[in-house]
Amino acid sequence: MTANRPAGSSRLLRTLNERAALGHLLERGTLTRGDLVTLTGLSKPTASEVIRRLEEAGLVGVAGRTQGGFGPRADRYAVNPDAAYAAAVAVGEPDRLDVAILDLTGRTRARTERTAVFGGDVTGPVAEAVAAACAAAGITTGDLRGVQLAVPGAYDPHTDTVSNIDVPGFGRPGLAGDLTERLGTTVAVGNDVNLAALAEREHRDTGDDGFALLWLGTRGVGLGIELGGTLLRGATGAAGEIGYLPVGPPGAATGDLQDLIGGPAIAALAAAHGHPAADAARAVAEAHGDTEFLTVLAERVLLALTAVIAVVDPALVVLAGEIGRAGGEALREAVTTALHRTTYRTRVEVTVVDGDPVLLGAHAAAASALREAVLATPT
Repeated sequence: MTANRPAGSSRLLRTLNERAALGHLLERGTLTRGDLVTLTGLSKPTASEVIRRLEEAGLVGVAGRTQGGFGPRADRYAVNPDAAYAAAVAVGEPDRLDVAILDLTGRTRARTERTAVFGGDVTGPVAEAVAAACAAAGITTGDLRGVQLAVPGAYDPHTDTVSNIDVPGFGRPGLAGDLTERLGTTVAVGNDVNLAALAEREHRDTGDDGFALLWLGTRGVGLGIELGGTLLRGATGAAGEIGYLPVGPPGAATGDLQDLIGGPAIAALAAAHGHPAADAARAVAEAHGDTEFLTVLAERVLLALTAVIAVVDPALVVLAGEIGRAGGEALREAVTTALHRTTYRTRVEVTVVDGDPVLLGAHAAAASALREAVLATPT
């Protein structure tokens, strides 16, 4: 005698089958029914039923037919890119908001940049920027399944508060909750350098041993650490706030790493070596051939790197941010030389990310969250 399968078990099995099929389609682009049978192990009738349900839900559609070969041609199926959307938002100091709208396949449908007046209730400027980007993409904010917000500060999800941030209005409690209510969709908040590290991982093979991304920005210093494929955020989201690390002996008139390798400090160092410029990145770019300047700068950077390497021991350190990119190969060589005078032999590279790494990282996080949300309840 065969026992009847509970209805809940049947629904769970259907959901798992749909998730598996949709996951393969998201990963591979287009597939035939036969491809899904091979990849999932489902029977042909079950695969056909899964495709039918995904089509009825608007998640999948026919994207063409196979060409050539023997036998009848087969329909090729693909994910419907318009089935779901998300937004990536990067807050830039002191007054910039960059927004990208992406579809379910991860393709950017619109990107906008604007200046904003921050202070008081910042949910208004952010919501307006997202709405404008949605309009440029031909959708409304009601079509969004999620928003990833990148901020130049440490976000604590337990208190919904951003700390260590100099942009007015973003440090008050309840930021993500208020934005979620205002936009009508889930808003996730992440540190900008952590998201830049995510973009770095998307653009290079960082291996399984982890890497550290040292952000040398014109306005601040930061650190992103990945261990075992996971970004290290810390108990309160403040992991990587290396700019606040004190330097010098206790009791002396000392400062922190920001005072040594922050943008203003590097600009002043470059000017002292005969390379005055409007900002530190331009100064470093103009000083490529100045061995003395690069040696002094590398020794300063070494203070940050040895603190990280001694604790984390990453296989790779990436120099990023406007100054890291401007320094390029010349700065990398100088830092490597300084590092090799110690006991450490960690590989040092320059970022390979083109464009805005913070927005690209927010885009990657938003795309991942969007896919997870759709896979969680495919139909």
